[in-house]
Amino acid sequence: MAASSPSPPPPHAVIFPFMAQGHTIPLLDISKALSSRGLKVTVVTTPQNAPFISSKVSDCSSISISVVPFPSVPDLPRGCENTASLPSMELLVPFIAATKKIKQPFEALLKEMVENGSRPICVISDFFLSWTLDTCRSFDIPRVVSHGMGVLPMVVLKTVSSMDVQRETTSVSGSVVELPDLSLPFALDRSDLQPRSNDPEADPFSRMIWEVEEADRNSWGVIVNSFQELECEYVAALEALHKQAKAWCVGPVLLYDYIPPGTRGSHDKSESCPYIKWLDEQDGSSAVIYVSFGTQARLSGDQMDEIAYGLEMAGCRFIWAVRSGTWASDEGWERRVEGRGLVVCDWVDQRSILAHPKVGGFLSHCGWNSVLESLSMGVPLLAWPMGAEQPLNAKYVAMGLKAGLMVSQGQITALDRHVICDGIKELMGGEKGRRARERAGLFGTMARHAVEKGGSSDKKLDELIKCLIANKKE
Repeated sequence: MAASSPSPPPPHAVIFPFMAQGHTIPLLDISKALSSRGLKVTVVTTPQNAPFISSKVSDCSSISISVVPFPSVPDLPRGCENTASLPSMELLVPFIAATKKIKQPFEALLKEMVENGSRPICVISDFFLSWTLDTCRSFDIPRVVSHGMGVLPMVVLKTVSSMDVQRETTSVSGSVVELPDLSLPFALDRSDLQPRSNDPEADPFSRMIWEVEEADRNSWGVIVNSFQELECEYVAALEALHKQAKAWCVGPVLLYDYIPPGTRGSHDKSESCPYIKWLDEQDGSSAVIYVSFGTQARLSGDQMDEIAYGLEMAGCRFIWAVRSGTWASDEGWERRVEGRGLVVCDWVDQRSILAHPKVGGFLSHCGWNSVLESLSMGVPLLAWPMGAEQPLNAKYVAMGLKAGLMVSQGQITALDRHVICDGIKELMGGEKGRRARERAGLFGTMARHAVEKGGSSDKKLDELIKCLIANKKE
C-alpha cells in the first residue's frame, strides 16, 4: 500500500503592526481571526514590543512572533520602540522614519520563510510602514495595508489630499470644504483636517504622508476594521482612490475574540480587576460614564482639572482612565467624588469596561478603535476629538450614525467644565442621549451579526483568504 502524501502546509500570513498600541491591537485581533480559520500567522515586531504582543496571542498555537531589531537613531531617546514612550508627539515623524532601517532585517526574515517552504500569501502592513511595499514587490508577495481607521475618514482624507485643499500652514475654522462626488452626512470644515504644508519636500510630515499615500495606491488590498452595515456607501469611493486594491471590511475585529460577560472562565483576569469590581458594586444599569482620551492625547494639567470639575458638576458616576504620571487630583476633589467616581492611573482593558452593563456612556477622543469598541457594546459616545482623523469620526458618530453627541471644535479649545458637565448630563439623562443610546444599541446588534457565521464581515474575511490563496506564487 502506497504511503499517503503529506498534507500541504497551512497558508501563511505575515502581519507587521506599527509600534503603537492603537495600531497593534486590531491587527492582533485579525491575527486571531485568521488563525481560527486555519492559517499560520507570524507577527513581526521589535524586542520591547514583543512581550505585549505575546501576552495577547500566547493562547493561539498557530500564531508566532518574529523579532527584528529597532534601530538606534540620534533623534529618539535610547530604547524608545513604541510611540507611548515618545516624550513628545513632535518626534512621531522621526520615529516613523527610523522604522525604515528595519527593512533589511525584515527582508532577511521573508527570505528565510520562502527558503523554508513557508512563503507568505500576504504581508498585512500598517500604513505607516510604507517601505514594506518595496519589500513585498521584491518577493512578489501581496501587500495588504491596514489603516486602523474607518472607510469614511479614509475616503475624506485621501480625497482632500488629492485636491490639496488643506495644504496650509494653519487650519481656518468656519471654512467649509466641498468634496465633489462625495455626499457626507455633515459639513466638512477645514478645522476638521490636519494642516499640511504647501511644500511637501520642505515639510517632513507632509513628505511622510505622501510616501504613505503612494504605497497605499499601489498595494494589493486594504483591510478595514469596519463592517458593511456601518459604511457600505463609501467602500466604492475608497477603492476608486487606489490603482487596483479592493477594500475588505472585516470588522469589528474585536468581536471575533469577544466573550460575552458572564460566560468568561476563571482564567479571565478582567473579572478580578479593581475597576471591574468597582463597576459590579454600582447600582442601576447604564448609570456610569467611562472617560478616556486614549494613549496619544497630551492634555495639560489645567485641561485635566476642567474635566475633573465637569465630572463632579455633572453628578453622575464615572470611571476615568488617566495616563500614568500626567495628572494629580487634589484631595478636596477626591473627597467630593468619593464613592461615585473612580480614577485609574494605569492601562485598562477598555473593552471589558465598555462591555459592562453598568456603563451607559463614553466620553472619548473618538479614535476609531474607541468608536468601534463603544458601538459594538451598544454604548453611545460623547465625542471630544483631539486630533488626526478624530473630528471626522466624531461628526460621523454624532451626525451620521446619530449614536452619540458631540462637543463642537470651538469648545474643545476652551475645554470648559460647564461644557463637559452639560454634555455628560445630556448623554446620560437627556432625550438626545436616550435616542443616541437606542441607535448605539442597534449598531451593536449589527456589529455582532456582521462577524457571526454568514455575516457580512465573516464572508469578507473568507473571501479575502480565498483570493490570497488563489494569488499565491510558488
